[in-house]
Amino acid sequence: MCDAICLGMLDLSIIVPVYNVEKYLPRCVDTLLEQDLSADRYEVVLVDDGSTDNSGVICERYAAQHQNIRVIHQQNKGLSEARNTGIDNSSGRYVMFVDSDDYLQPRVLHAIVEKMDHDKLDVLRFNYQDVDERGQVLQLNKVSKPFVDYRDSVCDGMTFLSERLGGACYACQFALTRELTRIRFTRGRYFEDMLWTPFMLIEAKRVTSTDMMVYNYFYRTGSISRTNDIVKKRKTIEDRFFVIKQYIEAEHSLADKRWFAGQVASIVVGVLTMVAADFYSERESYLRQIEAFNVFPLSDYHATKYFRRKLRLANLLGPRLFCRLMHFKAMR
Repeated sequence: MCDAICLGMLDLSIIVPVYNVEKYLPRCVDTLLEQDLSADRYEVVLVDDGSTDNSGVICERYAAQHQNIRVIHQQNKGLSEARNTGIDNSSGRYVMFVDSDDYLQPRVLHAIVEKMDHDKLDVLRFNYQDVDERGQVLQLNKVSKPFVDYRDSVCDGMTFLSERLGGACYACQFALTRELTRIRFTRGRYFEDMLWTPFMLIEAKRVTSTDMMVYNYFYRTGSISRTNDIVKKRKTIEDRFFVIKQYIEAEHSLADKRWFAGQVASIVVGVLTMVAADFYSERESYLRQIEAFNVFPLSDYHATKYFRRKLRLANLLGPRLFCRLMHFKAMR
């Protein structure tokens, strides 16, 4: 690590995918500049992913005024490819991801870099909170979330995944070494963080958390998880099936399958509930795909008390009767 520092390598690269966020981008970038690292120690890589509003112009304006901000313009390829482009065009020893409508707390970067160096970490998870349009906190410290463990003892990535991650797979919650950026984001899929985080962690040897509040997640309507767009809902199901396939495949090579099995159970119940509410007339096709996964009975690993009851019902009834029951509930 000393050799990298002596060669003048930056401590940290912050990669920011940008797409049609002219309203929120200045807030994001301003917080990346309100930090306690000198400009010669970190860079902000803004990847303009084919924006059609003034986002690209805003990026260029910041780059002209700040030596540690760089801009890359590309045709629209989606969030995953924008992050991958940022990785390819960054040079820090450590890497973080910040979405352009979110923002950081002030003066947090020094502590992150110091922690990574002191503990010789491959990955550090930090805390986040949901905020609304006015910046009001919607949900306090995530340490209160079931099965999310923020203790700062160091463990290997597989242990962290199975016992301390919980269900949160947000890429923006992690700082990681450049070596681990060889794990890339899957292009063209929703839930890209779910397809990246666990596989990145599996490759890590030294991982821990800090409960320091670092990241502000801007909770707004119209996101993939809250959309009423029927086309997006179809793709949501399709991409959830893709995640299930990847997780089942990963389980084959792992001694500890608990986290993946628990996540598969959660996704399957979510898909069945969505099919029951929005695509019940087309249920046969979806049900056949779920049955082909051969994941029943579903695991209750890291399930909350409420969700465990739902899982027991799904396991008791099977996917078809459970889907029918969810449909009747949705129609009431």
